[in-house]
Amino acid sequence: MDDDQDEGDRSRRSPTGPWVTPARKPTGQPAAPSLRTAGNKRRLGSVVIFILLMSSLGIRAYRDLSRPEAWAYWKDLYLSPSMTSSLIAAADLDGSGRSHPALVISGTIGAATASWFRERLDESHLAAGDAVLISSPGGDLNQAMIMGEVVRSRGLATAVGVANAAGRATPSYCASACVFVYAGGMPRIGIEGSMLGVHRFVTSASGRDPDADPVADTQRTAGIVLSYMTKMGVSSAVVEAMSATKDVRWLGAREASEMNLITDPVR
Repeated sequence: MDDDQDEGDRSRRSPTGPWVTPARKPTGQPAAPSLRTAGNKRRLGSVVIFILLMSSLGIRAYRDLSRPEAWAYWKDLYLSPSMTSSLIAAADLDGSGRSHPALVISGTIGAATASWFRERLDESHLAAGDAVLISSPGGDLNQAMIMGEVVRSRGLATAVGVANAAGRATPSYCASACVFVYAGGMPRIGIEGSMLGVHRFVTSASGRDPDADPVADTQRTAGIVLSYMTKMGVSSAVVEAMSATKDVRWLGAREASEMNLITDPVR
């Protein structure tokens, strides 16, 4: 092999003239990262993101539950419901001789009673024409309205009373927000000796918000009450009776019937 060919093996001619030495080929490649190491990094990143996400949710949940109204809701729904219930398999509430199942509920209407009430209705499998027998001093107005809407949507009758040891309905009372649950029934049965009590509703917004206008809040509440009672077919006279006193006013059976609060009079 001649010198020129040997020289060509080691160098190449530059297009501009002199011989140049070609670039050296890399003698080796850097080691690729271990698959195990890459996988560990990905898992670590996922764990960090999960921890941050759960921390954010935990902080939000703590803030929500730290509010008095939120704690009252969860306590009423899961820990100690403010109302109790029982089922009468066959109750003749209107004296017609026709018996129907009746769900008996009693106690104060709490912050989550509407949800509790739905669950009790589902468990009792009441059908349209069956009844809800209620006894309560009142409680949360918004929850009571929701309960009344549920009663109306299911076509249930309402009556004021409790159940005795034999499972028969006996007289009781229904006051304040309880009247709104009773108003949802169709028909609304009067039981001899039972009482319906009404009074003026005030809002607590002014206590939470120093800038709230108590007069405007009271007027707004009165408007909501009137709209609800009108929807349920109750005379506006019951709202006038509510507005007239801050103390509970007990309505006689005749007066409640004239207001169409009782649709099936006491027999």
